[in-house]
Amino acid sequence: MSLNGQIFSLPREIKVLIGVFVIVLSIGFFSGLLFVGETSSANPNGIEEQYLGNEHDEDAKVMKFKKSEKEMLSLVHSHVLSMSIIFFLLALIVSITKLKRQLKMFLMVEPLVSVVLTFGGLYFLWTGILWMKYIVMFSGTLMTLSFLLSVLIILKQLLQKTV
Repeated sequence: MSLNGQIFSLPREIKVLIGVFVIVLSIGFFSGLLFVGETSSANPNGIEEQYLGNEHDEDAKVMKFKKSEKEMLSLVHSHVLSMSIIFFLLALIVSITKLKRQLKMFLMVEPLVSVVLTFGGLYFLWTGILWMKYIVMFSGTLMTLSFLLSVLIILKQLLQKTV
């Protein structure tokens, strides 16, 4: 059974449900990114400071302390679990869109790999492997771009009559 393009044959009420779900999911995802921007300045040094603290910087506007192991394990645990569910559900929807096989596979698998790299990278950064901040930044950016592209493709194909 081929799933490619099945999104076009879905009943209207299922298309509406998927569309509303993807929009609400996007609001949650991008509001989370706004939070990341506020807490870490969305750059590698800001990421390092967020998790390792800045108590050595006497000129810091906001004093930050190194996260505890409990905080880090909680952050990694909750984000890996929740984001794996988010990206699994999004991948199921992407699986029924009409796309070239390679692009579809990339959009379905890449965000899950990036979840592991991003949050695993944060944990390794916290343990003192400072170059992981670049992996975190790269994988987080790639995860976000994959999410955005998947959402745009889904919404576009939901609005199309047929191909």
